[in-house]
Amino acid sequence: MPILDEHTLDFVSKSPEQTRRIGIRLGGLLQAGDLICLQGDLGAGKTTLVQGMAQGWGALDLVSSPTFVLVNVYRRADNTQFFHMDAYRVDSAPEGEELDLVTMLNAGPLLIEWAERLQKILPRENLWISLEHVSEEHRQMRVVAHGKRYDALVSELRQSMFGVA
Repeated sequence: MPILDEHTLDFVSKSPEQTRRIGIRLGGLLQAGDLICLQGDLGAGKTTLVQGMAQGWGALDLVSSPTFVLVNVYRRADNTQFFHMDAYRVDSAPEGEELDLVTMLNAGPLLIEWAERLQKILPRENLWISLEHVSEEHRQMRVVAHGKRYDALVSELRQSMFGVA
């Protein structure tokens, strides 16, 4: 499980349960204004990772893929919100702009599945997670930080997962 540089964490998840546990660790670090961008083909584990992140963040609601509603909003006991967007059905960046990402970011963490479809309109600073199907159970995951806040998230995640900063 090599660490490529201080901005990148690269590893293989060996099961959906491990992907969910990684999400739980990351979710516990999230705060309002955090933008998590997920990229990967169908079945790559994006929603499984988001389920873990929502659990780690403290969501009271069950997590499901927002493919047909575009955005699901989850809450926790203190009434803060966690936004889970699926951009698969967004046809263009201008259409994405109508979704008011800034308002969501101001209110809570925002996770976007199929984020590459909105890349032109997303803030430059974000945490980009690519998932790739390797085998039935294995997923290659690459986490790349863009900005100081996200460098700190990668460092904390690395510490949490492997005991090294």
